[in-house]
Amino acid sequence: MSDSSNRRFGVLALMLAALASLGPFSIDTFLPAMHEMGASLGASPIEMQQTLSIYLFCYAVMMLWHGAISDSVGRRAVIMASTLVFAVASVGCALAPNLGILLLFRGLQGLCGGAGLVVGRAIIRDTFHGHDAQRMMSQVTMLFSLSPAIAPLIGGMLFGALGWRAIFVFLALLGVVIFALCWRALPETHPVAARTPFAWRQLLANYLEVGRKREFQLLALAVSCNFAGFFVYIPSAPVFVMQHLGLGHNDFLWMFGPIVSGIMFGAFLSGKLAGRRDTRTIVNIGYVLMFTATAANLLQAFLMTPSVPWAVLPLALYTTGMSMSAPSMTLTLMDQFPHLRGTVSSVQGFVQTMFSTLLAGVISPLVWGSVQSLALTMLGFLVAGFVLRSAYRRRILRPV
Repeated sequence: MSDSSNRRFGVLALMLAALASLGPFSIDTFLPAMHEMGASLGASPIEMQQTLSIYLFCYAVMMLWHGAISDSVGRRAVIMASTLVFAVASVGCALAPNLGILLLFRGLQGLCGGAGLVVGRAIIRDTFHGHDAQRMMSQVTMLFSLSPAIAPLIGGMLFGALGWRAIFVFLALLGVVIFALCWRALPETHPVAARTPFAWRQLLANYLEVGRKREFQLLALAVSCNFAGFFVYIPSAPVFVMQHLGLGHNDFLWMFGPIVSGIMFGAFLSGKLAGRRDTRTIVNIGYVLMFTATAANLLQAFLMTPSVPWAVLPLALYTTGMSMSAPSMTLTLMDQFPHLRGTVSSVQGFVQTMFSTLLAGVISPLVWGSVQSLALTMLGFLVAGFVLRSAYRRRILRPV
């Protein structure tokens, strides 16, 4: 690439990473303040957990529409509208007088928060091909993966200095800044001639075309299970950090720092190996790392007293493997339907986020009571992901 091409590549990667970061920031910034938020609003810990569940549920449902709408009206319009509404919803959360109003605006945040991730994937596939697409996907992953580490740190500082409502004011300002940047610099990558009609029957036909394909089902579920093995620790973070590790509300970086370092390093490796190793080899290396991490996590959980760094280092290795394999698997999913990339990104995002919703609202509260149950849950999801991916491989290699 020329210097100007490299600059455009870097600017687009930074912008797409910023868009994708709205989701992690919406989840992670208020984790350090959840207990005090509940006390302020008269809500129990289980009721406060629903502020995460309702966000993820609405995030997942709307993911089915972000990509499909962008296939019809263009990528830029969806991005602009979603970031602006996200900012308004964040103001509503900051002003919420009770749990019911907070849940309402958290749901509105969820309806907008996933647009950057879903449409961003489609923008990458619109603009790049082959190894360049994998490199861009890896670059975006590296950049936006900083947000889960930064978000709880910012949330803890804002909560300590100004109270929990300041966290949502910050999210509103973040939405406004990203809106302004996209207004100025985000290109439209889906030309009018390539757009599909926005019609209910056509949308339903597109969803059915994608969802019915067995190869898509297997690989999308595999990606979701791999992610779930790590994500079970995210809604469990207040318990894991403050109870099991005995740390304070400003110490979430001890958990999120290694996790994010792993995501960034895995994305870096994926980008470096693009064009040098085939996608199957890259994904296989990722699974080796994830299984090694899971074994180490089980050993420390059952044989050691929970403490840093030993309780968090396996999480860093797991996210390295997950982040290394995810770009290749995601691009393989989208390449199954070149004419419906936005829809494919939506459906895959929906499947993965529904997994996360189930984890946040049901599974995590059941297993966060001990480090042993958390480690076993990670193992269960990883094994499921590996089995699903193996079934996908057998299916595509089967003689026609």
